[in-house]
Amino acid sequence: MNKKDDVNNCRAYAVRAGDADTLRLMNEDDVLTTARSIMESRFQRSHYLTSPDVTRQYLTLSLANEPREVFGLVFLDSGHGVLGLEILFQGTIDGAAVYPREVVKRALDANAAAVILVHNHPSGNPEPSRADQLLTERICKALETVEIRVLDHLIVAGSGVVSFAERGLIPLGTG
Repeated sequence: MNKKDDVNNCRAYAVRAGDADTLRLMNEDDVLTTARSIMESRFQRSHYLTSPDVTRQYLTLSLANEPREVFGLVFLDSGHGVLGLEILFQGTIDGAAVYPREVVKRALDANAAAVILVHNHPSGNPEPSRADQLLTERICKALETVEIRVLDHLIVAGSGVVSFAERGLIPLGTG
């Protein structure tokens, strides 16, 4: 889905919601902000991740337009209900310093039973680098010591999302 499709979907939502006057005043950024709000309401605490597409849509709206690389976690309870999303690290246009110790600390603070690692590539290329793969392995090992499962690592770039789990890149024993 491209930005134009996102805008048209939000416009359709606004019309269904009966707010045609507001719709006329909205520019593309306003429509995307509304879309983020809609996705956030779907992604609130106790919402269960019943579809990888819902997760991808929300993260695409949240991270795709970040001008610099960010890294965060989706915290999940034992039934994979969403406890929250937190951006832990912000970097530059082509990298972010990520500390596994801080990842473990925040996951424990959130009382998470599982997590999904998320970050963006502002370059627009969602392909994982070797550094992304090594970092994922380090974080998986660190979280495994405190019995927190890593279900996936998603990289968002533009409208594309790459799943480490789908590619078999999540180390065995953690996912």
